[in-house]
Amino acid sequence: MARMRIDIITAFPKMFQGPLSESMLKKAQERNVVEIKVHDLRDNAHDKHKTVDDSPYGGGAGMVLKPEPVFECVEGLIAERAYDEVILLTADGNTFNQAAANDLSMKQNLIVVCGHYKGVDERVRERLITKEISVGDYVLTGGEIAALVVTDAIVRLLPGALGDSESALSDSFQTGLLDSPQYTRPAEYKGMKVPEVLLGGDHEEVRKWREEMSLSRTTERRPDLLEKYLSKFEKTENNNG
Repeated sequence: MARMRIDIITAFPKMFQGPLSESMLKKAQERNVVEIKVHDLRDNAHDKHKTVDDSPYGGGAGMVLKPEPVFECVEGLIAERAYDEVILLTADGNTFNQAAANDLSMKQNLIVVCGHYKGVDERVRERLITKEISVGDYVLTGGEIAALVVTDAIVRLLPGALGDSESALSDSFQTGLLDSPQYTRPAEYKGMKVPEVLLGGDHEEVRKWREEMSLSRTTERRPDLLEKYLSKFEKTENNNG
């Protein structure tokens, strides 16, 4: 499979400089796993002030991203290659989760539009956007941080992005449950000991322990996830029966 390409459209491109040049995202680009391009929305504004926002029709507080720069940037990209999704990061989008990250990681080319200010002109959403995503039920200053969250969650799933090919598959939420507790050296620190089962070398016992801890932690911290997990498990059992 060819490398993924992600084009991010934003009025604040400098917000991406640090995160995209560090850690896993940097390595994934260096390994040619993904190509990430950040486009300055102001490059598509043609007045002397490079204006990309204006006050909303009908009055009210805040500013709205103008349609012309967004249309010009997106349509310019679409003219160069086919895109699987044009994603808008917006507070009223569908809530992002691991299943959504898994699905998007199977795509080839993505455009990510960062909402900002009060939002984006509705005509952008009607004509250009194919998927709307929110990273949670809270409000951010803009979609830039949300775009980084989505990009990171997608890229780490791509083959070759992580040093350990199984690491992403064992993350919290991949199974529908939270991950089990993790330990490393030393075996004892400040009187706190690593569970003996992790030191014994019995891989089956370790697997069972991690499964039990995962269920216990999910029950305690995210009973909503446990309910979904058990419901899915019951449906699978009924179908197999």
